Amino acid sequence: MVAVIKSTNSIKNALHYNENKLKNEVAKLIHSSGFAKDTEQLGFSDKIRTLEKLTSLNERTKLNAVHISLNFDVSEKIPVEKLQQIANTYMERIGFTDQPYLVYEHHDAGHPHIHIVTTNIQRDGTRIKMQNIGRNQSEKARKEIEKEYKLVKAQSHHLNQVYTLKPVNIQKVQYGRSDTRRAITNVLDAILPNYKYASLPELNAVLRQFNVFADRGKEGSRTYNNNGLLYRILTDKGEPIGIPIKASAIYNKPTLKFLNERFIQNQADRQKHKLRVRNTVDLSLIRNPKQSLDQLIKSIRQEGIQVVVRQNQQGVIYGLTYIDHQSKCVFNGSDLGKQYSANQMQERCAQKQTPPSTPALKQELGLNQISTQKEQEKLISSNNVISKIMEKLVQEEPEETLSSELREEQRRRKRKKLHH
Repeated sequence: MVAVIKSTNSIKNALHYNENKLKNEVAKLIHSSGFAKDTEQLGFSDKIRTLEKLTSLNERTKLNAVHISLNFDVSEKIPVEKLQQIANTYMERIGFTDQPYLVYEHHDAGHPHIHIVTTNIQRDGTRIKMQNIGRNQSEKARKEIEKEYKLVKAQSHHLNQVYTLKPVNIQKVQYGRSDTRRAITNVLDAILPNYKYASLPELNAVLRQFNVFADRGKEGSRTYNNNGLLYRILTDKGEPIGIPIKASAIYNKPTLKFLNERFIQNQADRQKHKLRVRNTVDLSLIRNPKQSLDQLIKSIRQEGIQVVVRQNQQGVIYGLTYIDHQSKCVFNGSDLGKQYSANQMQERCAQKQTPPSTPALKQELGLNQISTQKEQEKLISSNNVISKIMEKLVQEEPEETLSSELREEQRRRKRKKLHH
């Protein structure tokens, strides 16, 4: 069994996700706990009122919705009564036994799994701490439940690799292979609450990777003037295809108003993650000063950072968008700093293709021609320092540590230049 816990800021979205599956007959509400009515008598208003009543008791806690999935091996045929018992046992052992929760059995994947929707706000207004709950309480509960209910063990089977959530657990939309609205909704459910984007172009940079596009319409059109928003499916060539879906027609209402609120929140939340992207770019250029822009893009992709290149019909590059799939942050190049914009990055890569003996390259890297054994040893030592910084960078060390090490590396290079 694999347990995946997600904390979000919208109990309504978590509930809508499962209710939409219910509506499309790919899920069934099999159990509930802590509600005034029996499971089969619960209406949507009963569910949302009970959960939102608790979240209203603590408005300081932003991540107040808890969405859990328990995933089982494809070989297991688990009756509903056993799934109910497993859900109750799991919730008790992670400290949620007194919380109201809903249990949905889903039938939209190749393996048996259930979803549990609840809140971490208790009846006295205090919150259940979620920090490390997956690594501590959940992991302990999972192992105990596997043994007690004789389930396939995750750590000794492919189950753990197959069902652990990836950065984006979705595939590209292929027009005509499934219902348009459902296909778009699946992508939005994975992207909107998880990635930190601060503008529509930044959001579209991510959505386009899955053949979806959020469209305001042409300036002056009725959709644009009324602050409307359409979601479209794209072909693999990036061209719109099929009938667009209004944002208001999608169950969680990802309208322009909703996105504008996310833009403001994300703008603040993503600030601490800028340094990782900047450092990854800078260190790649230090380690391979002769690389082209294409080579740089491939290099930093290995660190989980994808670069979306925007260019016109003539092939002229006019913009870069950086998508960090590790921190799930999206940055327009200029937001990271002028030197990370499209023009500057092209110049930096072009400049670093000049021969090593040119003054420009010496000045930027702080290097002189290597003519002695001592200087060669110094350069090897420098490369070791860079490697150590890169190792910390991949682990996303605190901002102060990274910036101080980079500053020290820069000062060391300047001192070396002065001594020669």
